[in-house]
Amino acid sequence: MLDTSTLSTLNRDIGGNPQALMQWALQRDAAAVITTSFSPFSGVILHLATQVRPDVPVLWMDTGYNTPETYRYAEELSRRLDLNLQIVHPRRSRAHREAVEGAELPGIDDPRHEAFVREVKIEPFERALAGLAPHVWITGIRAEETAERARMEAVSVNADGLIKVAPLLSWTAKQLHEYLKAHDLPNNFDYFDPTKVDEHRECGLHLAH
Repeated sequence: MLDTSTLSTLNRDIGGNPQALMQWALQRDAAAVITTSFSPFSGVILHLATQVRPDVPVLWMDTGYNTPETYRYAEELSRRLDLNLQIVHPRRSRAHREAVEGAELPGIDDPRHEAFVREVKIEPFERALAGLAPHVWITGIRAEETAERARMEAVSVNADGLIKVAPLLSWTAKQLHEYLKAHDLPNNFDYFDPTKVDEHRECGLHLAH
């Protein structure tokens, strides 16, 4: 467990240094995991992580609603970076869910939206955490994406004691683009998250954890 003083020191000293944060996170916990949705610029955080620990578990909560381009992007990045990809699916398939509840996704104001987010993203994530039991969770979230993320710190501790590390929190889209270009990595711009609907909303994962 990190105390408040240690957290403040980490965020002050290396909070803006992605490489240093990644080194610290992966050295602290041999069971550390990284999550990805294969959204735009995902190659940056995955490349950074695999440069430090090639076999770090990469969790992908595949909701079943990704675009064909996102699935192709996941395949290409997995091959290029030799990812230790662990795909976690909801307990019900998309076909099962749509057969029972219909194909229309619940909108943001639909009272069923919260249950949908829990089913396709939060529960699979919590199930994966229970199996792998990491102490450190590395995520590619960035401050400029949503208002909630703009208030986050690069290193924080969840209520359950899980240390969340966001090495790219302070990076801009321009910096990410330049990183991908420098390392000849592909990108994905045909992306849709059914739990967010609007790209400037939270998906629920980072509010629940």
